[in-house]
Amino acid sequence: MKPIQELLKGRESTAYQVSPSTTVFVALQLLADHGVGAMLVMDQDKLVGVVSERDYTRKVALQGKNSKETTVADIMTGNPFTVTPKTGTRDCMALMSQKKIRHLPVVDGATVLGLISMRDLMDDIIAEHEQTISQLTHYINS
Repeated sequence: MKPIQELLKGRESTAYQVSPSTTVFVALQLLADHGVGAMLVMDQDKLVGVVSERDYTRKVALQGKNSKETTVADIMTGNPFTVTPKTGTRDCMALMSQKKIRHLPVVDGATVLGLISMRDLMDDIIAEHEQTISQLTHYINS
């Protein structure tokens, strides 16, 4: 399979992000506005975590906390697993499955390049399989 840098082509240079001091309510608004399920948590230029809708559900809603008073730092997944642009999509899928996570920041040294999701990987796998099927069908019919 291809390296993650191929999946990042044509995207914005960085994923959507918030600071640790942002309220969960504002983070949820940003997630909804951008139609994404997770964002990077950045302390200036340093990646400190990932916050997702799942974090909100489990650590705010189910615990009866107030999203306008709770900060992202209180619910984020800190020190997230990361991958490099050269990491293969299969390796990313294996890591996500093994660690039971749905999002992986892509970093090159200290530079954050983006965020990939399980859906990104699944879309790529489906596209690759469709291409293979098309090639095999063409081969068989010719």
